[in-house]
Amino acid sequence: MTDDTDAILTRLPSRLKEARRAQGLSLDAVAKLSGVSRSMVSQIERGESSPTIATLWNLTRALQVDFAGLLDGDAATARIEVLRSADVPTIENRGSGCRIRILSPPEEAGHHEVYELRFSEGGMLDSQPHTRGAREHLTVIEGTLDVTSAEATQSIGAGDTARYAADVPHRISATSAARAFLVVQDA
Repeated sequence: MTDDTDAILTRLPSRLKEARRAQGLSLDAVAKLSGVSRSMVSQIERGESSPTIATLWNLTRALQVDFAGLLDGDAATARIEVLRSADVPTIENRGSGCRIRILSPPEEAGHHEVYELRFSEGGMLDSQPHTRGAREHLTVIEGTLDVTSAEATQSIGAGDTARYAADVPHRISATSAARAFLVVQDA
């Protein structure tokens, strides 16, 4: 084995354990999510067993961590990830007259999501309830938007932020062309 291989094998157990704890998951939860037995997960975290590539892949998917980043040295902390404007994922088919750019990383889906919204006049984003306790924070950059959460409606303009329940039917509609940032927590 090379020194690089030894270093990777030395870091792997603690990195997997850190990722599991950062997600607030028990060994049992990781076992259920990954299909890897609880005892094997425990052995890997203690450095008593080296996982196969397939096992490691299943664990990284369950823990929502980057496979390569888990094996890298300290380069991840000294690196800046840049997603160029043209490469930002965009959703065009939700609502009408509304373009959604996904600004948060994929591993944050369902936890802490960030979007840029662009509305044409009369555009609308109509959403079904998210998971229980979900909230949205909408900040208008340009234009005016009407926000409806359950039965409550508020009009907000440039510089205003609306915070509201997203575990009920909710809607954002544009009374004029508008641009906004939306943060969705615990979707």
